Amino acid sequence: MIARSDIAVLIPCYNEEVPIPQVIAAFRHSLPEAKIYVYDNNSSDKTIEVAKAAGAIVRSEKQQGKGNVVRRMFADVEADIYVLVDGDNTYEAGAAPQLVEKLVNEQLDMVYGCRVTEIKEAYRRGHRLGNKILTGLVARIFGRQTKDMLSGYRVFSRRFVKSFPSLSRGFEIETELTIHASELRLPTADVDTVYINRLPGSSSKLSTYRDGFRILRLITKLMKEERPFALFGTISAILYFLCLIIGLPVFAEYFATGLVPRLPSAVLAASIAIIATFTFFSGLTLQSITLARREQRRLAYLSVPPFAPKNQ
Repeated sequence: MIARSDIAVLIPCYNEEVPIPQVIAAFRHSLPEAKIYVYDNNSSDKTIEVAKAAGAIVRSEKQQGKGNVVRRMFADVEADIYVLVDGDNTYEAGAAPQLVEKLVNEQLDMVYGCRVTEIKEAYRRGHRLGNKILTGLVARIFGRQTKDMLSGYRVFSRRFVKSFPSLSRGFEIETELTIHASELRLPTADVDTVYINRLPGSSSKLSTYRDGFRILRLITKLMKEERPFALFGTISAILYFLCLIIGLPVFAEYFATGLVPRLPSAVLAASIAIIATFTFFSGLTLQSITLARREQRRLAYLSVPPFAPKNQ
């Protein structure tokens, strides 16, 4: 079934001239039927030259950031099955057939290559902790999808790729992919894969704190867009609680004496109550809009034919 399918290996690259030849060779060996695409993102080294020499189809994306590169790859490349992997040679190419088979046999839309390693240098403690926290946060808000949300190794169906409305620019793209699958309730699965230490001369492009902040910002933005009533409802509840704290003494004094000596407190409590009410109904309105947008995305997903082997 796999051999009769069109498989594309998508490799976003920025300054990976050292590891990229090995990545291309490894995936050509594990998926000999696949076309291998390298998308360069303004590298200042010889990534383009060595990727071409290794036999990959090389293209460029001038807008800086991994999210921009993934958006371009998803738009340009036509295939039945897509394997997305970083170009730093830290992911197990030999596991690719297993990921693809799981996608096909179980009729999934995304399979995560979840990183497993005992090498501390390969998967730094800060990255591991940040991934665990962010994965847990997204699971709590949007529902559990995976144990390794920030993995750069995934396999997708054509349906997923061609209906994915990518918005992020950088390393937030992994979070966006996960939340998109969760919101449309698409079938996904995890497969453990070995995470490998980087080659000498290759360095990580991920900043633990900067990119972690960007991912948190994206989660907040997507919560506003995908769970507006939960967000605005929570804000409204906090405002109502604050209103009660300020307003109850005023009301108690009024019922006891018939006077409102603390007029500023009464005005403040009334103003907060008005804002809380507007916030509550804003959340209701935005929730209705979100449901309509989600239905449109679902229809876009269903408009792409499901995977079928070439002999069917």
